[in-house]
Amino acid sequence: MHVTRVLSRVGVLAGAALLALAGTAGAAFAEGADDGDDKPAAPTEAGTSFRTATAIQQDQEATAEASTGDYLYWSFPADTGRRPTVHATVKLPEEAARHGVSTWQLDVYDGLRRRQACRFGAQTQAAAQDAGTVELSCTLRTVRGWSEPWADDPLPGTYYARLTVTGLKADDLGLPMRAEALVTSSDAGGAQAVDGALAEPLVPGTGTKMAAAASEPEGGWASGWWSSRWLWTAGGGVLGALAGIGGYRLTRGSGRPARVPAGI
Repeated sequence: MHVTRVLSRVGVLAGAALLALAGTAGAAFAEGADDGDDKPAAPTEAGTSFRTATAIQQDQEATAEASTGDYLYWSFPADTGRRPTVHATVKLPEEAARHGVSTWQLDVYDGLRRRQACRFGAQTQAAAQDAGTVELSCTLRTVRGWSEPWADDPLPGTYYARLTVTGLKADDLGLPMRAEALVTSSDAGGAQAVDGALAEPLVPGTGTKMAAAASEPEGGWASGWWSSRWLWTAGGGVLGALAGIGGYRLTRGSGRPARVPAGI
């Protein structure tokens, strides 16, 4: 029984240490991916197409002055294991100049220009005539390191956010408006990790204007081999070894058969 108690305590301590190590390593990995003290100035304009999309980094707020009815495009990098969220705020024209309700929409596309579904967030919002602002957001699924060619999974590379008005009275077209865009992301953890990785992230060709500005995150692209599953695998091996030792100690007995007295 003493051996069982000792092994139980060792197992509990090993499990606690594993959890603490996984959390610390995950936080360090996420921090390392987001480090960067010398951030460029926030952009003050937006592109009007995929090819002219304004490049921004995550956690960098971009602004743009435009006319109601314009298509506004921003691009940003998203890496393996991250769950990006795109936030957009539209500061509407003066109430006196507007003639009715307007409907705004935020769409997000991956490096293959496939429209990605929003897991959370208000992707489409209607603004009343007396509203001053309208806020939209789109949280994507976790970016995977690899996927089947036929799947529509988010993959590492450059993503595009497009903001536009989809419902508007004709008299309101061309009114001045201001847009703000911000991309944040969270670490999905090893539970979302997959085996395999792309040979290269899905980024624009080197000949485009945007490639040199934002072809990768500030901390560089993740190699794709690391995830907290390595810690869980190692911890499972340690706990399995302890269980095996405990079972052997409990079932082996004294190791020597009982001695039978002579003459019986």
